[in-house]
Amino acid sequence: MVERRDALAMCWATRFEDVPPVRQFPSYQGQRSFSGEYFAGCMGRHVGFESWLERDQLMMLDFSPRVQSFAAQPFWLSWPSGGKTRRHAPDFFVRMVDGRGVVVDVRADDRIKDEDAAAFAVTAAACESVGWGYRRVGTVDPVLLANVRWLAGYRHRRCLNDAHRDLLVEVFSQPSPLLVGVQAVGDRLAVLPSLFHLMWTGVLVADLVSAPLTGVSVVRVAGGGR
Repeated sequence: MVERRDALAMCWATRFEDVPPVRQFPSYQGQRSFSGEYFAGCMGRHVGFESWLERDQLMMLDFSPRVQSFAAQPFWLSWPSGGKTRRHAPDFFVRMVDGRGVVVDVRADDRIKDEDAAAFAVTAAACESVGWGYRRVGTVDPVLLANVRWLAGYRHRRCLNDAHRDLLVEVFSQPSPLLVGVQAVGDRLAVLPSLFHLMWTGVLVADLVSAPLTGVSVVRVAGGGR
């Protein structure tokens, strides 16, 4: 890995979504947060995280049809403050499908200290200066998170049976309760993995915000997908 130190305006075009983390993710006995790696289905590779909250946000990025790829902490951002130099490694750099870059920091609303808020404000201003977006995100809605976490278990391509795909798209071309449509295709234990994979990739959609996904959830064709 080659390190580069430069003004953001000079290196903003770097493919930060492909850059490895600039620092190690700690793991030690008694650690309050949990670090690990999430397998991103949209890229087919692992991305590191330092907390369950970051893991949840990685999963949401992976699920979003607007996201193409992302990386964890691929650069340090440095700036002068009070006669000293401060630096911050944003949690994620995201490349959207339209080519735009978005920087994401993950922190729960009730855990933002003054120095954190200052770092986030500087990062947001730096991103704006080079045409990137910036978001500070916290906890995910619990119902949405539970539904997406379930679907994430079927994100791998191996969960999809191509024959089931065509039949499911045909059946759900008209909105239908989940199990009614699945049983119209075949044995539900054999068909459900394909259904959930198609929901993960956005070919089929349902309301994942209002209530947990069940057999009576209405599923329909989205008219697209990944």
